[in-house]
Amino acid sequence: MTLTTETREGTKRAGGLNWVDSFLFTVKAVSVFVILWGLVGYIVLAAQGAPGTLDGAQLRGLIINGLSLGAMYGLIALGYSMVYGVLGFINFAHGEVFMSGAYVGFFIADGLSRAGVTDTNPNSFWDNNFLLSILLVFIAGIVTATLIAVIVERVAYRPLRGSPRLIPLITSIGVSFFLQNAVLLLFGTQPKTYPDVPDWLKDKVNLGIIEVEGTRLLVIVIAAISMVALFQFVNRTKTGRAMRAVAEDKEIAALMGINVDRTIVTTFAVGGAMAGVAAILFSMVFRTVNHVSGFLPGIKAFTAAVVGGIGNMVGATIGGVTLGLFESAGPQTVLFGLRWEIPLGLGVILLIGGFLAIGYGVTRKQRRLLLPGTIAVLGGVASLLNWSQTIPALFQIKDVVAFYALFLVLIFRPSGLLGERLAAEDRA
Repeated sequence: MTLTTETREGTKRAGGLNWVDSFLFTVKAVSVFVILWGLVGYIVLAAQGAPGTLDGAQLRGLIINGLSLGAMYGLIALGYSMVYGVLGFINFAHGEVFMSGAYVGFFIADGLSRAGVTDTNPNSFWDNNFLLSILLVFIAGIVTATLIAVIVERVAYRPLRGSPRLIPLITSIGVSFFLQNAVLLLFGTQPKTYPDVPDWLKDKVNLGIIEVEGTRLLVIVIAAISMVALFQFVNRTKTGRAMRAVAEDKEIAALMGINVDRTIVTTFAVGGAMAGVAAILFSMVFRTVNHVSGFLPGIKAFTAAVVGGIGNMVGATIGGVTLGLFESAGPQTVLFGLRWEIPLGLGVILLIGGFLAIGYGVTRKQRRLLLPGTIAVLGGVASLLNWSQTIPALFQIKDVVAFYALFLVLIFRPSGLLGERLAAEDRA
């Protein structure tokens, strides 16, 4: 045992905090304070009718946008979690699998949008037969993403089976760059734009308590159906049980007669299929695809997998939805609420109450009181100093908000919202 480890353990036994614990405690207190300040501030400003606050319809629209975005992140995150559960490494090329499906889907959609157009007939096959057209696009995107995922496993990862995990991890980054540049050489740097969806799909759908744009509703429904189908496949089929057995312990699974290589290929194929579904849904909403279109959604989906609990399929889904809601609603609510100045009277109450909580927690060794006490003191100090923060162009920092969600989860619950699911050798 090193001197540093002994010192830290001795500090903990003595009831104190080392500098790492002190730093993390400070970060937790400041983070929770900023979030509470922003939320309460936004509620107060909205109640006062302050300019820039959202009405009920706009707020519900942000939530729907967050759910649809989170559903797409969740679909991609499932691929990360499934591969990690089976092989114990992060496949950073998964975002490029997503991008490949979107690219092939574009060429099918573009061809269908040109088919049947004449001087006397301006409507294309895409316009006249949209449901059949989008079905063909989905099939093309899913098949492409599945094939790319299987080829990547066979060519890049299978020869490295049994190697230290850093090697396939670095290889996945190399595969990611290879796929990006291969698409760049084949199709150029010019972004490709999907044909627009019909007007009837853009119309609002009345669900009683809320009106939802048809495109967003379609994204949520298709993503939900895909996730339920995947969960049923994994939990109720022979192949799905084999995948769970290999994820638990590959050696024992092989002794039980399970073909481990075939099961791993199936895992990559299923993860690729989910990425293909997400690729077409993403393209329907944002319409543009280029050679780096898979990078940011891939990183965010990985973030969603970690937020939910790496290796946990349900966690990946919940992590994706959580991340989507953070990204969509966070900047316009929490960050906007930082404009609110905490009233002096409330600040004095917070300051006194905070110091009392800290004092009682220290004297009675009730550490659970230290965090809320510190948060209250920060609120009192912010009130006395008349702190407020106006952040311009809130929507442009939505990516910062999304990744900060990962940071918060890691400092409060490092194993993710639902906990990790690791193989036997990882738990050991």
